[in-house]
Formats: sequence, structure tokens, C-alpha cells
Amino acid sequence: MDMDVRNSTLVEPVVEHNGTTPVWYLVEPREMQRLTDGGFLELVNEFEVRPGGRVDPHSHPTHEFYFVTGGNGVMTIDGEDRTVGPGDLIYIPPDLVHSLRSEPAETTIRCFCFAVAVRGAGPIDYTTH
Repeated sequence: MDMDVRNSTLVEPVVEHNGTTPVWYLVEPREMQRLTDGGFLELVNEFEVRPGGRVDPHSHPTHEFYFVTGGNGVMTIDGEDRTVGPGDLIYIPPDLVHSLRSEPAETTIRCFCFAVAVRGAGPIDYTTH
């Protein structure tokens, strides 16, 4: 799998709202519908990984998206590492083991996160996953 990291600096804007607003799509309209095939919005949150910390490796039945709002780190998905930083949108497919660590170790990385559960997914205990 090639890790899917998108950044608005790599996208050409389109002008919308009667020509008043440039928009940089990180996820195209209807792309989520095709991707999630009947899933539902599971959660929206913001989190940070403090200096020297990490999000423990885990998986769950969701399409998860991290948007990096500050700091730098290394994202690992299914054994693949990628350096990420502000403006990156990271897609994590369902059931793949993933983790995030701050890099360099003395920095804090902060992310906005939302997840779309797969169709039929039961409750998920995020305190242990």
C-alpha cells in the first residue's frame, strides 16, 4: 500500500460560491461516499502527541483521517513510515495498524481527526485501541 498523504499546497484551487472563494479540495466531493460505502461519521476530535510521545500502534474498523495542524512527526501505517507536518491530511484505511510519533522527539505534533466507521461496525473502545 502507498500511504495516502495530501497537502493543499499540492492541489490547484477551484473558485466556488459565485467566484468569491478559492477552495483547495483534499477530499473531492462524493469521494467519501465511494470510499466508505455506507459508513457513518464515528468521531471528530483534536489530539496532540507530546515531546517524546507516540500514539500506540492500534487498528479499528474506521476510515480515519488525521489533519496535522502543528508540529512534525512520523506516521506509520501497515509498516510504512512517512514524515508528516502542518497541512498534511493522512488517510488510514480500516483495520490497518497505525501509529504516530513526534519527530524530532522534542516537538509536539497536533492533529485534527475524524473517522468514518465501516458499515455495520459496532461500538469501539478507543481507551484500549
